[in-house]
Amino acid sequence: GMLTHSASPAAGVASPNAALPYVYGDWGRFYGRLDTFGVRTVPWGQGHIEAAVRISTEGWSAADSAHPRAGDRAAPTPIGLGTFQRTALGGFFGYLMHDPRSGGQFAELTWALRTTLGPVQVFPQLGLQYRSADYVNHLYGLNAAQAAATGLAPYRAGASLLPQLSVHATVPLSGPWALQLQARHRWLDGAIAHSPLIDRASPNSALIA
Repeated sequence: GMLTHSASPAAGVASPNAALPYVYGDWGRFYGRLDTFGVRTVPWGQGHIEAAVRISTEGWSAADSAHPRAGDRAAPTPIGLGTFQRTALGGFFGYLMHDPRSGGQFAELTWALRTTLGPVQVFPQLGLQYRSADYVNHLYGLNAAQAAATGLAPYRAGASLLPQLSVHATVPLSGPWALQLQARHRWLDGAIAHSPLIDRASPNSALIA
């Protein structure tokens, strides 16, 4: 199990805390990586081609925001292909996905290293996310009707590139038990940050499991 804290960039939306299942491991060909689940198919490079789905928490309810007439924004659930490549330079996670809810595309590339601080394993991660214009507008755009209802200017975003930095630590406790800690910082580019629905340029998230 895990406790999570995340900050929505949408104006007025509180930073929620949630208790959720924590999954990071394998079961035969199946795997869970926190918010990404899938199955390994054919071998490729130093890993496999994977069929994957991402469980996003980016959605938000308009009633909980500063603009209750802007319309609810359901969380995307992108599905597609992924891979994990274990190399001498670290681990590389890559995903190329389509989101049926927005009709947009999502891609992510993450480079992860592993080091130790005494008994603690530390995993720094540097990533880059791509979201197509349809994906971004589903969450942060304003069409003419929504703009008229809120009194804000209409907004049609372009595609977005978001760098992110994460640090994960595994702290051994007793026997098979370990504490998992993670902090993540994400930088929003102009495609998202210029939306009139946004009031944060760099949201943070964290978990303890």
